Parts: sequence; C-alpha cells; structure tokens
Amino acid sequence: MTGQTTPGPAPLRYRPGPRRQALAALLDGLRTDGGAHVVTGEPGGGRTAFLEFAARSFHAGPVWHVRADPARTPRPHSGLRTLLRAAGRSVRLSDDGTADKVFLDVLREASARSALLVCVDDAHLWDPASRAVLGRAAARVHTADGAHRVGLLFTVPGHRPVAPELAGLPVLDLAPLTPGDAAGLLHDLTDGAVDPAVRDELVIEAQGNPALLVALIHRLSPAQLRGRRALPRPPADAGTLAAVAGGCLTGVRPDHAGLLLSVAAATRVTGEPDAEASLVRRAAAVLEGRGEVPGVGVTAACSVPVPHAEPPFDGEELPDLLVLFEGRIRFRSALLGRAVYAGAPPERRHAAHRALAGALPAPHGVLALLHRSWTVPGPDAGLAAELAAAAADVTSGLPPGPRRTAQVRAAELTPDGAERAHRYTAAAEQALLAGHPPEALRLLDAAVTCPAPAPVRGRAELLRARVLLADGPVDDARESFLLAASLLADPSPAESGAAVLGAADAAWAAGDPAACLRALAHEAPPGTGDATALPRTENHGPVALLRDHRDGMRAVLQGRFDLAAAPLTRVVERGRPAAEPERLLRSAAAALMLGDVTAARRAGARALAAARTLRAAALEPRALEYLAYAELRAGRHQLARTHAEEGLRAARRTGQRNTAAHHHAVLALAASIEGAQERVAEHTATALATARRHGLAQAAMLAQWAAARADLGAGRPREAADRLGPLVRPGARRGHFAVWMLAVPCFVEATALAGQPERARAVVEDFALWAGCGADPQAPAQLLRCRALLAAPEAADELYLRALDRHDETSGDFERARTELLHGKWLRRRRRLREARARLGEALVDFERCGAYLWARQAGAELRAGGAAPGGAGSGEPPRHDGRGLSQLTPQQLRIARCVAEGATNREVALSLSVSTRTVDYHLRNVFATLGVRSRVELVRLVEQAEKASAHL
Repeated sequence: MTGQTTPGPAPLRYRPGPRRQALAALLDGLRTDGGAHVVTGEPGGGRTAFLEFAARSFHAGPVWHVRADPARTPRPHSGLRTLLRAAGRSVRLSDDGTADKVFLDVLREASARSALLVCVDDAHLWDPASRAVLGRAAARVHTADGAHRVGLLFTVPGHRPVAPELAGLPVLDLAPLTPGDAAGLLHDLTDGAVDPAVRDELVIEAQGNPALLVALIHRLSPAQLRGRRALPRPPADAGTLAAVAGGCLTGVRPDHAGLLLSVAAATRVTGEPDAEASLVRRAAAVLEGRGEVPGVGVTAACSVPVPHAEPPFDGEELPDLLVLFEGRIRFRSALLGRAVYAGAPPERRHAAHRALAGALPAPHGVLALLHRSWTVPGPDAGLAAELAAAAADVTSGLPPGPRRTAQVRAAELTPDGAERAHRYTAAAEQALLAGHPPEALRLLDAAVTCPAPAPVRGRAELLRARVLLADGPVDDARESFLLAASLLADPSPAESGAAVLGAADAAWAAGDPAACLRALAHEAPPGTGDATALPRTENHGPVALLRDHRDGMRAVLQGRFDLAAAPLTRVVERGRPAAEPERLLRSAAAALMLGDVTAARRAGARALAAARTLRAAALEPRALEYLAYAELRAGRHQLARTHAEEGLRAARRTGQRNTAAHHHAVLALAASIEGAQERVAEHTATALATARRHGLAQAAMLAQWAAARADLGAGRPREAADRLGPLVRPGARRGHFAVWMLAVPCFVEATALAGQPERARAVVEDFALWAGCGADPQAPAQLLRCRALLAAPEAADELYLRALDRHDETSGDFERARTELLHGKWLRRRRRLREARARLGEALVDFERCGAYLWARQAGAELRAGGAAPGGAGSGEPPRHDGRGLSQLTPQQLRIARCVAEGATNREVALSLSVSTRTVDYHLRNVFATLGVRSRVELVRLVEQAEKASAHL
C-alpha cells in the first residue's frame, strides 16, 4: 500500500475464509445494485491484496483499477485524471465546479451495457478535490439515472480517521486473519516447508497481519523454517515491525511521543488491547518532564498511591493513532503499538515502565512489579520472588494473562535453574488455563532445559499431557499422563492421582477399555511410591475425590454398576458445594457415568460459571461438552445444540481440536433430527477428520451415529442399517465401548423398517444387559420398543404400550415421539385407523415440540396416508421467519440488529453507536427474545430476508 506499508509478495491464492466470504457478498451487491464501500484495515492488513482480488473476481463488466501515487504533485483533480487515463477516457476536467457532472457522465456511459467496478487503492493519498468528486459520486450512484450499476471500492488506512470527503460511505474493515487462515497462507508461501511448531509460533507472532507474516518468513532461513535451528528472539524485531508499519509513524509530533510509548508499554504488560487513560496520561507527563509521580526511580516499590484526579483527554491533544473510549485508550492498530515499543531506545522504554510503575495506585501489585521488571538489566532474585509471590496470590482476582506474564518474567529474572524451571511450569499452567496451548508448550520446553527435581518435571509432563488430550493424539496424551503419575507419586499423591485419571480419560476417548483399566491400575516404578496407594485414611479433599472417581470408573469398565454407584455418587455429592471448576467437571463426568443427567447438567453449568469467573478459558469447552452430552442423554437436542455451538467457538478460541471434534459430533446429532442434511454432513465430516487423526473413537462413533440417524429420519432405513451394523454388532469393528449401545435402538428400527429384522436380534439381547444396569433412564423404554419392532404381530401392540408407559417415567419428547410414530405406523397398517391417527397426532406434536422436523414430516405423512390432514402448527414443517418480526424492534434494537448482521462484534457495535458494550448486550438479548432466534447466524438470515422482502415492495 503505497506510502504506508511495505508489503511482501502477493499471496499465492486468496484462500476461502471470512475475507473471501465478505468479498463475495460485496461483489454480489455491486453487480446488481451498484454502490460504494471504503475498505480499511491496519498497516499490512491486506487492503491492496483484497482490492486486487476484487478486481480479478469481478466478471460482470469492466474494472478500472488504479493505485494512488504520493510522488505526484497533488494538484486539484490529479488523482481523478489518473483514474480516467487508466480507463482510456480522455476527458477535460476544469476547476469551475463541473467535475462532478463530468465524472458521473463518464460512469453512466461506461456502465450503459454492463456493470462497472472502480477500484482506487490508497484513496487517502489523492488530492482533496479528487476525493471530494469520488465521495459525491459514490453517494449518488444509487440515485443517478443510468449509473446504478456502478460499484466503487476505495482503500484507506485504518490507523487514522477516514478522510472527510469519504467519511459518509459504508466501511468494510478487514479483520485480522484467523489462525487457520494465517496458517494456510504460511503453508502457501513456503510450499508446506515449515515445521508445525514454527508455524504455530509465527501465526501467534503475526497476530493475523498478512504483511508481518510475509516479513517473518523472509527473515528466517530454511533451516529455521524447518525447525532445525532456533528462531531469532523476538521473531518480529524493531526493523521488521518498522518495515511493515512503513510511513505510519512518520510525522508524529514530539509532544505525543511520550503518550504513544506509555500506551505501548502499558498494553505490553497487561496483554490487553487498551489501557486506563488516566494512568498513561500521568505516566506520559512524567516521561516528558511535565509532571511528577512519587517514587518513579528504581525504588518504585516505595512509591505512594497517586490520586486519580487527572482531567480527561481533550480531542486536540490525542494523536490520530490512538482511540479513547469509555476511559480506556488504545492504538487504532496493535501493530503500531508494537512498532512504537520496539523502535524506542532501551533507556526510553525503561523510563516509560518506571513512570507507569510509579503511576499505579498499588506499588506492590503485579502490574507495578511487572513494569519494574522491565527496568532491570539482568537476573534479579529478589524482584523475581516478589513477582512470583504476587502472581500466586489467589485473592488478587488477577486474570490469567497478566498472571502468566508475571510468572514468565519471574522465571526470566530467576538465577537458580531449578526455581526457574518451577516458575516456567507455573507460567505454562496459566497459559494453558487462559487458552493458549502453543505458548504453554513453549514455556514447558523452556522449563525442561533447566535442571529440575522430579516434582517439577512431573508437573511439566502433566501439563503437556493435558495439552495433548485437548489437541493431539490421545494415545500420546495417555503415556504423558502415566509418566507424570510416576514422577509425582511420592511428592504429590493428589497430582499423581489426577495424572492417572487423565490417562484413563485419554484411553476412554480412544475407546480402549483395556488401556483404561491398565491406567487405573497404574503403579509407580520402585522407589518412586505407589500412585494407586492413595491414603485410605483421608475421606475428604482432592485425594478422596480422585480415589472415588478411579474406583467408580474401574467398576463401570468392568460392568459392575452395583459397585460403581457408591463411589461415583460420592464424587457427585462432593461437587455440590465446590467452587473449583476442575472438581465440578469431575462431578459432571461421574454423573454422566451414573446416568444422572440432572446432576450432570447442574455440575456442568456450575463448572462453566466457575471457569468464567476465574477466566479459565481452557476449561469452558469441556464444561460445555458435558452440558451438551447431558442434554442429549435427556433428549433435549435444542439445548444440546446451543451448548455445543458455544463450546465449539470456545474450543476454536483456545486451540482444542479434540474438544471441538466432540462438539461437532453433538451438533451432527442435533441436526440429524431437524432435517438439516448439509449440516449433518458438514459436522460429521469435520468430527471424523480430527477423530481419525487423533484417535478419538468416541467422537467418531457419535458422528457416524448422527449420519445414520439422519438417514433413518429421511426415510432411508437400509442405508442407516448399513452404517450402524458394524458399529453395534460384536466384533473388532464395534464402536466405542461406552457409546455403541446408545445407537442400538436406531439400528433395530432401521433393520425392521428395511425388512431385515433378523440382523438385530442378537444385538437387542446385548442392549437388554445395558438397559438393566440403570445407567440410562431412556433405555428400558427403548428396549421395549426394540422388542415390539421384532415381535410377532399378536405381541407387538402390548410391547408398544408398555414402552409408552416407561416413557412416562422419564423426560425426553424425542424418544417418546419415536415410539408413538412406530406404534402409529403399526396401527395404520393393521387398519386400526382411529387409534393410529391419535397416536400419530401425539407423535407429530411431540416431534414439533422438540424441533425434530425431519421426523415430524414422517408423522405428518403417515397421518395423511391414514386420511387425516395435518396443517398449521401441526403440519410437521418448521416455523418460517418472514422478516415482519423486525417491525417489533425498537429503533435502537433495529440498529444493533443490522450492525450484528453486517458482522460487527458487540464492542464494534458499541463504538459505532457511541453506547456501552453492556447496553449492546442488553439490547441484543431482547432482540433474540423478540425475534425468537437462537444465534447470531439466525439473526443474520432474518435481517437478510427482511431486507430482500423490503427491496421488492
């Protein structure tokens, strides 16, 4: 982007993703209706590449594409003349006010036969007169006669306000690349010749900036890219950042330099995008010699609290590079903040940190200590100890980000190797809790390079195993857990017991019951203690909890539910008063093994709330996974979908592909009753892809069950039976040991409807054993339904009625409705039409109540075949939104709904409407309730339908 950035070579291809989707939607509108958009983004964010791809992708007519040149003398209308020359138009422009009409006439003529796209890169560099003509033309292309098929795209930098001549146009802000898109771009640029660990680090370092990613690649040698040599530290140095920022930092006023550096230093310490405005103002005043803060020297620990009586910023003194909102101040581009900090001389950075440390009201707090840590020249055992102690204070309410940064700095300042390893491990634990597994692995790698005793090495291995369990081959995770259990057996029985259970969890996910039992019977090597010998004298606390969970899981795996009930019930009960998310997660898992879905839902919900309170982002996806499974077991598919959708987003944010695969499987199961065949296929394929790579037998089984159930609901019983047969029948191909029996009722129904009941008779007897265990409240009714499907005609009716009686003892509309549907079919085929209509009508209502529209259509078809005509709410069709519901919204709610439909986050909506984020949250909840939508995706669809409907009125 001329004059602003130093971009690398264009990407080899513009990969599918949010940017391509946004561009496709934009071009669709420009082809048909015309219009104008200003495309903006941070330096190096890909504005030029986006515009070039737009020009290449527009096939509805000619494209005029120019890039502004700052070297040209900015004479009036010089930019416009450049555009017209590039388009092959010889037009005389004068300064007598006729340029607007001339330009519109040219656009009208060029778009007479086909649509026209005009692309101007770096339009802010054009002369004001040309920008004014562009802006007025853009505002009139919808209304000007004959110019309605003209699309105009202008790019401007996002680190400063849009020029006033273009300020009224719609803005498309290019968000940073997602981690997946950044990894794909890195793969394209290196032909795949990059080590996975190096790839992950470069993706994190680039923070979604394409030009910075390209610059980082160019800085590394082939050996460094392949992981054979260490990366430079930091990977993005001052020169690299300055090159990507280009001329964005030139021309900064000297009296603004201190403020910019103060903001950069403050955000570096907290890891947040913004900082407290009054804090950085006080620090900047000291840095520039315009104020005094007590104790700003090296002895800042002796400083006293500073009163917060600073006047607010006024508009004139705030640089264009910064944004002030609700008392917080930030850079318009995070890249510029990094460049400002990296480009400052070391003594200047030290002075900024000293000023910020002295300006903080808590001189012994973590933030003040962190600022002091960046003023010392080398190891400092005393300051390291202060930092470590402050970071370990659980009463401080400190979020994992600053806590993790404090522990990393404490480790870096620690001269003793063993203590340094301990502190790196503590920092890795916080990184993992905060949802940053790659960073956690790097910190663990740093820890193992230091000499450390067995307890420290054991804790490091335990954390590595947890990373692998959520995002790696689960067999590898199991072995790491077992190693950790051996190393921790003597010094920490509770942690060793947690490692043993972690190994069992990994074997459970892999569907290996023998490995699960071996893990639960794990013994430490001689001389390191016995991990299984947890003290029997302790009946409370974490050791007893782990012992009971182990005993209960072992009994479940041995088929002894009578022996499992007591210890697992104690695990559930101990979770009731707990506030720690890990203990609550254990309680939820135990409740699911017992089949107590009410307790599982309660514990899962409390675990989720506790994780959010502690800002332990890494625990949220697992809590939502247990909630989703509990809702599935209870037959509440809509609630399961809601939890799984949220869990999938959380898993993606925190880099947990294995957990994401489980959420995809739940979403496939939820979609399989709704008739959403494409969603079933999409979620099933995604779940299976990860399951096969990482050995997730449970997720694979659930996903394949979902595909079969969708076949069954769509009237394809033979295909459903063929899918499920190998998974439920005895043999090496049988599915996950804890899941296959849940799919038996589907298999039996599929074989019966396909005219092959003999295929299911042996499996029903296996299912009878499961139903007798009492671990699944739905199983007894399902067993009677299965027996009815396989029974002789004279016995089937009684079995169906008994099944319905058992359904009355449990919740779950879906399973009851399936029994009603099958009984209604059976009655209709025996010409008992009045009874059939009553039973099918009940099935239809129950299916609609739980959102199972695919199955409701079957019930409706059976009713019609029996002479009834379902209609209205009982038609078996899902309710349709027509857009008239938008009229129920208040003006403010409507504005927020439209912003969200355009892809804005709640914070971006707040900024654009000049309200608080809390206000947006409040209105958006009311919008969802008023319109009856459950997600932002549904809201987008509804707003789009409404706008299309109004366009045709």
